[in-house]
Amino acid sequence: MIMTKQFILGFFILLFVRVAAQDDIVKVGQQFPSFDVLSQNGQTISSKSLNGKVVLINFFATWCGPCLAELPVLEEKVWNKYKSNPNFYLLVIGRDHTESEILAFKTKRKFDLPMYPDKSKLIYSLFATKYIPRNYLVDKTGKVVYSSMGYTSDEFEKMLTVLDELLK
Repeated sequence: MIMTKQFILGFFILLFVRVAAQDDIVKVGQQFPSFDVLSQNGQTISSKSLNGKVVLINFFATWCGPCLAELPVLEEKVWNKYKSNPNFYLLVIGRDHTESEILAFKTKRKFDLPMYPDKSKLIYSLFATKYIPRNYLVDKTGKVVYSSMGYTSDEFEKMLTVLDELLK
């Protein structure tokens, strides 16, 4: 009986992981897509201009519980550690949000990390079809070397290990 329950649970976990993986458009080992995003000071940032840097792209929404758990950790363990590193760039992109919504959210939550709007999901749709939060870690050659969906502290720590290695 216990073996049957474990088998069924394992089957559904595997099924969920397979289904979720199908929602990824950009996969580990692929080049990350070209896009432009508007910065908070009105400048356009092109993904092509980030060549030669390690880039962490995080997709979130202000209403997403796991995103709200992840963002403070992202600020503390990534932004505060690497914001002065010229070989690193962080793109925290608000899926479905306008610039004014992002600014209000940052102010309310007292975030310092850079956030960018993606009101129409134009950027997000280059990477995935659904589910947030999502992280994509891109090496200096523009290749995606790590991706994650959802938030757990263990998964986040794995990403930090990869990021630390890339920036050594």
